[in-house]
Amino acid sequence: MIGIIMFIVALLLLMLGFPVAFIFGGIALIFGVVAEGWDLFAFMPFRIMSVMQNTVLMAVPLFIFMGLVLQKTRLAEQLLESMGRLFGTVPGGLAISTILVGALLAASTGVVGASVVAMGLISLPVMLAHQYDKKLACGTICAAGTLGQIVPPSIILIILGDVLGLPVGDLFQAAVIPGAVLIGLYLAYIILLALWKPKLAPAMPRETDDSRVQEVVKALLAIIPPLALIVVVLGSIFAGIATPTESAALGAVGAVVLALAYRQFSFKMLWESSEETVKVTAMVFAILIGATAFSMTFSYTGGDYILEEFLLSLPGEKWGFLIISMLVILVLGFFIDFVEISFIIVPILAPVAEALGINMLWFAILIAMNLQTSFLTPPFGFSLFYLKGVSPPQVRTTDIYRGVMPFIAIQIAVLMLIFIFPSWFGMASS
Repeated sequence: MIGIIMFIVALLLLMLGFPVAFIFGGIALIFGVVAEGWDLFAFMPFRIMSVMQNTVLMAVPLFIFMGLVLQKTRLAEQLLESMGRLFGTVPGGLAISTILVGALLAASTGVVGASVVAMGLISLPVMLAHQYDKKLACGTICAAGTLGQIVPPSIILIILGDVLGLPVGDLFQAAVIPGAVLIGLYLAYIILLALWKPKLAPAMPRETDDSRVQEVVKALLAIIPPLALIVVVLGSIFAGIATPTESAALGAVGAVVLALAYRQFSFKMLWESSEETVKVTAMVFAILIGATAFSMTFSYTGGDYILEEFLLSLPGEKWGFLIISMLVILVLGFFIDFVEISFIIVPILAPVAEALGINMLWFAILIAMNLQTSFLTPPFGFSLFYLKGVSPPQVRTTDIYRGVMPFIAIQIAVLMLIFIFPSWFGMASS
């Protein structure tokens, strides 16, 4: 039972807020020495080396760098301004613009924090100034920002591809339809709400003398550059021309080219983007190395066999296992980050899913959609904290919490649709 005890201790410490990488590494060291002695860790250098030589994971810092460079080129600001002028004159137009810009930023940057902060700084004051309901405005921004979790190129899909041993390109392709459905349901909710209660999302009066054609042209000029980058990055993967790592490198170069085109390039911007990339990447890889030590100790103490036997004995076989695993991931997402869940929980669930004959591509998309919800769920959803950090004083934390609830319900609805009707999304359940 040592493995089960260390697993419970790790979850408790995570919920108390201790540093993640040190929790995994420290618990692995303590319990590993008690159970097997120091010789157990003779294999750790080889495991760390295999992590550092993993070419799939090289895509992570490259996509992060691409996102940070684009964020510093005022891409989000230009997109929001153009979309706002295009759709703002209809009820709910500003919220619709925010969702569409969030989708474009998700597909071109994939960095949730940067998207939420950018839209919180630019879009939230405009929506509040035009008498939008605070809860709707906050919920829309948080939901739009988290689209980067499911819309490729997504960091979580790269991590899941590595953990589950799946081609990242296949995961990107499989995530396109679920991402599009989610965006469509967000838009449908906002449009129906604005038609039902126009006071919650009033139309914005025209504030420019430009004709409708001029507004469309300006919007297209703002949309085409990031759209071109999306086509180059994802198109090269889907066409089989480049691997995800190669396309990530292409995207990083493309982001710098866009910075030059927007006349926002400077060596200071390049340095700051590189520095932030190193910080985020170091955090991810520190967690990965700690999780590697934890998984090794957990396996050697027999904890994986106990959990596997329990999960295989659940009533309902495949469906019982899927329901329990999705509920566990959903609940853990209230308290801990998607990176920890990906590196600790998913490797425990993966062998059981394979033993039950579950389609691992479908399983990975279910997990990715579930993990996206963790960015919105109180009390520790990261998007909630990102938005609160840049919100004006009149926006309370409870406004943000209440505002995201309808969007959480939509995400869970899409998760259930993927679960019940995988063929609708181009996947099979086994």
